[in-house]
Amino acid sequence: MSDWNAGIIDEFRANDGHVGGPFEGTPMILVHHVGRKSGKQSIAPMMYLQSDDDPSTVYVFASKGGAPTNPAWYFNLVAAGSASVERGTETYDVTVAEVTGADRDRIFAEQASRYPGFAEYAEKTAGIRVIPVLALTRV
Repeated sequence: MSDWNAGIIDEFRANDGHVGGPFEGTPMILVHHVGRKSGKQSIAPMMYLQSDDDPSTVYVFASKGGAPTNPAWYFNLVAAGSASVERGTETYDVTVAEVTGADRDRIFAEQASRYPGFAEYAEKTAGIRVIPVLALTRV
């Protein structure tokens, strides 16, 4: 997976925040986070959903392709409560907050309506876990 991510990160940076292939035309962000156990710096490319209510907030989804467990970056971001992101050609700091309840359901449903793969991920995880939604808000 790290080779896959490395290719996406390189393409993102070479094309001012745009990538092709299966992610062509989707909103992408690179999230820099620190391992809660290892202390290691990592970068995770993610699709995001821009908040309709707050231009300084984007939402990311810990789908892990519909796997039965949450991705490591989810635990790292929640533990830290902050991160930095690359969006387009800009890099900035964000706070991290988990979105729960009806707000989470509404935001996830919007993402799934725009990108049906997310609905498929939710089907794969049904009865196993609820895919977390995190709000990343510019500091």
